[in-house]
Amino acid sequence: MALKIYTKTGDTGQTGLFGGQRCSKADLRIDAYGTVDELNAVIGVARMHATTDPVAADIEKLSSLLFTLGSDLATPLTPAPAYAIPRIDETHVAWLENRIDAYDENLEPLKNFILPGGSAAAAHLHVARTVCRRAERLTVSLAEREDIGEHVVKFLNRCSDYLFTAARLANHLQGIADVPWKP
Repeated sequence: MALKIYTKTGDTGQTGLFGGQRCSKADLRIDAYGTVDELNAVIGVARMHATTDPVAADIEKLSSLLFTLGSDLATPLTPAPAYAIPRIDETHVAWLENRIDAYDENLEPLKNFILPGGSAAAAHLHVARTVCRRAERLTVSLAEREDIGEHVVKFLNRCSDYLFTAARLANHLQGIADVPWKP
């Protein structure tokens, strides 16, 4: 018999974390990893429009890393879970930095602020960047309340930088210029 998608265990406004603890669905931890889930959904839309390499392949890998981040945030460090859970570490932060640097080699240096948009892929990557910044703010609040590990906030911070750079590269690869902000 196949498992049902609904469990009814959340009908009272509680949810289970990896490790077995129960908490309110309004808990900051749930808000943080729920926003990471939202970011991943927006990245899925951007991936549909990013038909050019390396952006398409890289955002697919980023999507997988965001799933790792979500499971990391859904698993408190204390008490330690009884089983191994993938965690965001320095190699994930370094991968984002590497991709940003590689993309920057193909882009004109920024001389002013740019407006979001251009190609459909770039526009969706800019939306993803703003969702990422919200996830980062929520995660910083969570980190001020409890230990979440040293790499999660760094990862989200680099992720938003990556998404900005990926949006610029998506436009560049499609021959669309960045639109400068004109105050």
